[in-house]
Amino acid sequence: MGEVLSQSEIDSLLSALSSGEVDVNEIQNNDEKQVKDYDFKRPAKFSKEHLRTLELIFEHYGRLLSTNLPVYLRKNIQVYVASSETVTFAEFSNALSNPVILGIVNFQPLNGNIIVELTANIGYAILDRMLGGQGNTLDKLRDFSEIEMGILDKVMSLCTQLLREPWKNVIEISPLLERIETNTQFAQIIAPNEMIAIVTLNVKLGDVDGFMNVCLPYVTIESIIDNLNTKFWFTNMTTIEAEDQTELLEAMLRRVDVPVKAVLGKSSIAVGDFLGLQVGDIIKLGKRTDEELDIYVGDIKKFTAVPGTEHDSYAAKITSIIREEEE
Repeated sequence: MGEVLSQSEIDSLLSALSSGEVDVNEIQNNDEKQVKDYDFKRPAKFSKEHLRTLELIFEHYGRLLSTNLPVYLRKNIQVYVASSETVTFAEFSNALSNPVILGIVNFQPLNGNIIVELTANIGYAILDRMLGGQGNTLDKLRDFSEIEMGILDKVMSLCTQLLREPWKNVIEISPLLERIETNTQFAQIIAPNEMIAIVTLNVKLGDVDGFMNVCLPYVTIESIIDNLNTKFWFTNMTTIEAEDQTELLEAMLRRVDVPVKAVLGKSSIAVGDFLGLQVGDIIKLGKRTDEELDIYVGDIKKFTAVPGTEHDSYAAKITSIIREEEE
């Protein structure tokens, strides 16, 4: 219900109109509702909240890539979210250049696929590093060979599997890399006029800068679109209990290789004597043949043992464990 004016307010308004202080046209324009054009060719299916949540997900994904890829590439790599936007699939595909690395990922259990695009210069740098180079890119673009595609397939499969953890707060997914395309014409996964969300990640491999674009069609994530909000994402964040975290760290440590050495003895000789050593010369090590050997794990004396053989190999049998307090 509109506001009701008193008699004095009506008189004041009429007086202002008579004197010209208030314009009648101005009052009429204020009553008109502002109409915003709606483009049915580009429906706004993704809100700012959706894009912000996607950025949070892929910020986590970028940290995982920065941690895991250096293990394979033996080179520092930095990945972080640069931007996010919504466009039509036609606009996305038309902006791509050939050759390009397009990973078609089955986003099961959701219906449909997503696309992970890696710019060619980063692809060349990865190949150069995996084949023993310094991680340099090419000045002139060329098509990828079958051997190079096989290497890229392994790297892209790793990137695909790393998508699991960032999406846990929204949905449990089992992404599968179906294939890699280098020609945009063979990567038409949806209709050209369908809306997609694009999350762009900046990738820096050594001195080479490039991008990774993740194309998320609306039709693929439509069933979980209501869960793409920051409140739902933070509410469902899974926390690892201290006990579980300890077990996880112990399991990881058990797979770490450590050097173990048995010290037969020690001796000091002059440099001249060392240079004059010949086959058959004897060096006194300061230990009896029946004495126990010191076993070092890294640089820490951890065990004592007696020398022996195991089949055709030399061996040492552990006789005692040296505790930290005994050192």
